[in-house]
Amino acid sequence: MFEKIKNYLKLIRVTHYIKNALIFLPLFFGGFYKDINNIFICIIGFILFSLSASIVYVINDICDIEKDKKHEIKKHRPLASGAVSKKEAYTIIGFLVIIILIIGLLMFKLGISVLSFGLIALYVVINILYSKWLKNIPLVDIVILVSGFLIRVFYGAIVIDAEVSNWLYLTIMSAAFYMGFGKRRNEIIKSKDNTRKVLKYYNKEFLDRNMYVCLTLTIVFYAMWTVDPNVVDILRYNWLIWTVPLIMLILFQYSLIVEKDSYGDPVDVILHSKPLLLLVLFYIICIFIIFL
Repeated sequence: MFEKIKNYLKLIRVTHYIKNALIFLPLFFGGFYKDINNIFICIIGFILFSLSASIVYVINDICDIEKDKKHEIKKHRPLASGAVSKKEAYTIIGFLVIIILIIGLLMFKLGISVLSFGLIALYVVINILYSKWLKNIPLVDIVILVSGFLIRVFYGAIVIDAEVSNWLYLTIMSAAFYMGFGKRRNEIIKSKDNTRKVLKYYNKEFLDRNMYVCLTLTIVFYAMWTVDPNVVDILRYNWLIWTVPLIMLILFQYSLIVEKDSYGDPVDVILHSKPLLLLVLFYIICIFIIFL
């Protein structure tokens, strides 16, 4: 029974919920964290978005089950390995839909903007289209990966009626492109099969160049965000700029891992590197100290 539950959790990719932490950025960096109601709403919103993302992951695995069986890593996924049947996967989707409707009703009663539900629907539709067709179109596949990160940030802003700083938007966008190009780069290097058709349109040199252009832009945009007058007004001090070297170290450490024996998946890279985890944790601690 325990093993079955473990496979179910693996199927809905609970570890990937770490990406949904982006939902809390507007709450924290906009200074809205001082209101306990905003924190509560963001937590509920995080759960709702995470469960919606799980539906996308399950649908994606159902669509790719035959290709995943041929993949060196993905063959161990619950559906591809046979640990979870298709019937069970569809049942899980139905169960998730019911929970989402209940939580969505609660959020609606809390007066959350209808636009936030629209963003979730947009995320689900875009990613279903990605699983079916769009993942085979060069650049479009990476743009969709990037859109997922941006939707999370704007969703987090909408649920608490906040705004996303222009510089923060640009930082997240360029960082997402950096990780997207890095993921495709390593898939080209490590793939010895045809499980991802879009790879034939890319080459390592193209991905390398654009990956590091986006890395540079991420650092520049983040630095500009730290000196944004609105951010300085919230802090009353210009201390955030001192975190720029730390962000550089985090990105350099990420690059070091990606250029080694890795498939470049952001979640796997972060969760399987103690140095990177420690750097991220130290950054979070610094941010808490600066803002609190």
